[in-house]
Amino acid sequence: MNPELTILIADDRPDNVELVRDLLSLEGYRVVSAVDGQEALDRIREHLPDLVLLDLDMPRLNGFQVCEALKADPVTADIPILMLTAWSAPDQRVKGLQLGAEDYMGKPFDYRELLARVKTRLRAKQEADHLREMQYAIRRTFERYVPVHVVEQLLENPTEVSLGGRLQEVTALFADLRGYTTLSEILAVEELVDVLNGHLTVAARAVLAYDGTISQYAGDLVMAIFNAPLPQSDHALRAVCAGRKLQADIAAFHNRLPEHLRMEFGIGIASGPAVVGNIGAREQLRYTAIGDTINLAQRLEELAPGGQILLTERTCELLNCSVTLDCRGPVVVRGRTEPVSIYALVDLPGDMAL
Repeated sequence: MNPELTILIADDRPDNVELVRDLLSLEGYRVVSAVDGQEALDRIREHLPDLVLLDLDMPRLNGFQVCEALKADPVTADIPILMLTAWSAPDQRVKGLQLGAEDYMGKPFDYRELLARVKTRLRAKQEADHLREMQYAIRRTFERYVPVHVVEQLLENPTEVSLGGRLQEVTALFADLRGYTTLSEILAVEELVDVLNGHLTVAARAVLAYDGTISQYAGDLVMAIFNAPLPQSDHALRAVCAGRKLQADIAAFHNRLPEHLRMEFGIGIASGPAVVGNIGAREQLRYTAIGDTINLAQRLEELAPGGQILLTERTCELLNCSVTLDCRGPVVVRGRTEPVSIYALVDLPGDMAL
């Protein structure tokens, strides 16, 4: 048994404390004790044990009062309580469980049953702690990069979310501003940041509108992936719809800007296998995707003039709807020896929007 697991015994009879302490110590547990209810509260808050064995008939505060106080405090609410007491009438058992105790056992007890219940409660706590850790990791990883309702879906089934890196099919979208470098030469830094943030906000909202995951901002570039972390059978269509919405919303945004501050996005979209997960140095992990598909999406973005969306052949195959495309033929892209068939999106029927 893990020697780091700590159990607190609260009982006003020293002989009871010694008996239970000896049983638990032989199993490798670290044991802390208290002889009245107030001391139990103080020591629990000090040690934050993994389990509390709580007698009911104690001076200063009885076990019911201790249980109620622990469950009302967010710091101690998740510590499991096993009430171990001679108060074992049905109404007392019901009251203890209603106050939040996880288990109830009467005295005198069989030591084998006590140890079995202790192990069960500790195992349940470890599983609950692991679940909370996964939920925290999911929130920390995704809450800034995907819509709120997607985060909530992930939290419903955190064990199904892979953060460590997994090969799967995705659609990647890269959008980069045209004219940013020139604009940065003539604008004051404060004004440049405001203009840049305005354009990037439009891009981010378009991606999030179709449940994409924003995995990277790099200067004036946005990278997003679809089909991760949640599966999306229509991920290619979502990416294309997001790209089309981005272009339309940028046009609306430009109506509120002086002409010299308007910048267009060139967009590249590619579908195919990629490794998706938390990637980077341990101190600075980021949920993103890597692989040839991601590189190709960025190469297409580099080829796209402002206001244009370029797609790979695989993305077009996955669309499975009547879109108007302009075949640009096999094109040599940077970093690849073989030409790549690419297509420019001309029109996406309004009823294709999700």
